[in-house]
Amino acid sequence: MTTSFRRSLAWAALLALAVALSLVPIPPAHAQTKAKVLRLALGGRENNFDPAQISDVVSAALVGSLFDAPLTYDPLARPVKLVPNTAAALPEVNADYTRFVFRLKPGIYFSDHPAFKGPNGVPVRRELVAEDYVYSIKRYYDPATRSPSLFHYENAGLLGLPALRRKAIDSKQPFDYDTPVAGVRALDRYSFEIRTAQPAPRLPYVLASPALSGALAREVVEADPKSVGEHPVGTGMFLLAEWKRGARIVLQKNPAHQHSVYDAEPAADDAAGQALAAKFRGRRLPQLDRVEITFVEEAQPRWLSFLNHQIDMVALPNEFVILAAPNGTVAPHLAKRGIQLHREVAVSTFYTYFNMDHPVTGGYTPEKVALRRALALAYDAQREIDLVRRGQALLPQTILPPGIPGYDPQLRSEMSQHSVARAKALLDMYGYVDRDGDGWRDMPDGKPLVIEHHAETTHASRELQGLWQKAFTSVGVKSSFRTAQWQENIKASRAGKLMMWSTGWVAALPDASYFIDVMYGPNKGMSNHARMDLPALNALHEQQRALPDGPERFALVQQALILGLAYMPMKATAHPINSWLTHAGVEGFAPHPFIRDYWRFMNVETASP
Repeated sequence: MTTSFRRSLAWAALLALAVALSLVPIPPAHAQTKAKVLRLALGGRENNFDPAQISDVVSAALVGSLFDAPLTYDPLARPVKLVPNTAAALPEVNADYTRFVFRLKPGIYFSDHPAFKGPNGVPVRRELVAEDYVYSIKRYYDPATRSPSLFHYENAGLLGLPALRRKAIDSKQPFDYDTPVAGVRALDRYSFEIRTAQPAPRLPYVLASPALSGALAREVVEADPKSVGEHPVGTGMFLLAEWKRGARIVLQKNPAHQHSVYDAEPAADDAAGQALAAKFRGRRLPQLDRVEITFVEEAQPRWLSFLNHQIDMVALPNEFVILAAPNGTVAPHLAKRGIQLHREVAVSTFYTYFNMDHPVTGGYTPEKVALRRALALAYDAQREIDLVRRGQALLPQTILPPGIPGYDPQLRSEMSQHSVARAKALLDMYGYVDRDGDGWRDMPDGKPLVIEHHAETTHASRELQGLWQKAFTSVGVKSSFRTAQWQENIKASRAGKLMMWSTGWVAALPDASYFIDVMYGPNKGMSNHARMDLPALNALHEQQRALPDGPERFALVQQALILGLAYMPMKATAHPINSWLTHAGVEGFAPHPFIRDYWRFMNVETASP
């Protein structure tokens, strides 16, 4: 067949198609389906969209919509349950939890990018393959990435990768992605394995979070390494259509995403979950065409936006809970509008840490421990819950929140106690007394004692600083206060430059290790902002994380938590109770402790006005 003849056939086919299309009636404009748009206002702010470089909740939620982890969670199962995502099934795991094999579904594609070219430079569709996960996991070990989440993999002890990282650091050469390592390698086009130096029973949870294991394409990263966090290219349900930093983000449905279908198995006694599962089961995801997100730091404007139906759902600000949901039910005037309430005890903890490397608050000698314990006793955490959290929180006994395996609901500890008298007695006993007559306590060596507390510029942060100032003053300790944007504080905190910071820790995994990680010595500069490094606690942490869940492991978890109580690297102050309101027509919202981008499973029955 000649080239000219083939061209003639092609033109004939195109002409026939055009004629056929011209005979199909076009529906009137009013009959066209309106876009399904969900509008949100978030109180936090994004950082960037590179899974390996983020650690904040907002960025993790956004990344969850843009990239795919091999696994995910059943949106309605409680207790939480892992299910396949890009993987064809749950991983194959050996008996001692040191080898995990993931087999991917074929036919999953990245969104388009100029870096995806065939042999002749022609743009091609780029399929997700096993090497993408191998490369993406290696990026956490690359010193140039500076990943704050590396500890998740280091805790598991992936074979060969720490040495590869150390070689890059020592040689000051680029990280070698091409050297094969046993810790993570492709077995074939669609299969990869992870091997660990010690048992890692909960490693599959890491592979269920896009913020910890979302797949990136190597050629996209290498085409422009500096913009990885600004121009995300993944296989997730949505694309980043618009981004005005700290102000507005628009997520657009990803047409290349074809592999997600709604399926859920709620508990038999969960009537609402059963109804939702029956209605949504089998629908292709996402159901939404667009998610429009604005960032509003203060609570009142977010609340007013919801009342005026400028947004479709809102995380209910604590100061408006009494008005909107008295006694845990929707207020009558809101219920008449079809507004629904959703509540959940969060798997998170608000805390204020003391820098254990700081010459004032740090150290492990008795007088240093006494100072931290005294300041913790002087602080009224129940007052924080009543005033700042508006009663929407539980009083912590340790850093570990309810909802995480290993939590002990019977435990009562000094963490929850408030006693100015005991605080003063501790300070007196260990030599923190007023030596120069200025009315303020001094250090045992006679040097001035001044505590510097850091927080953000929000109204809630200012209220927290007021409570801490009252605590310091009540025991005669001089203090000063600093405020900055969250991004500035976390950068300084990781570098060990803050003496005290009021922040929080939200579980990314259903694993108690995640909360001991905030006190584990090797995690300094990552999860361990307090910079605690106690050999006894480190040993307990390493011992418990190699065990499967059960009494033996949970006993070790409790021992580690008790050491945290004894040395007091941080004062845990609240386990929040989260409440959300949704307008009529918003369907499918079911709070899940580890699914941050909840809109993946949602629907808007009627288009937003």
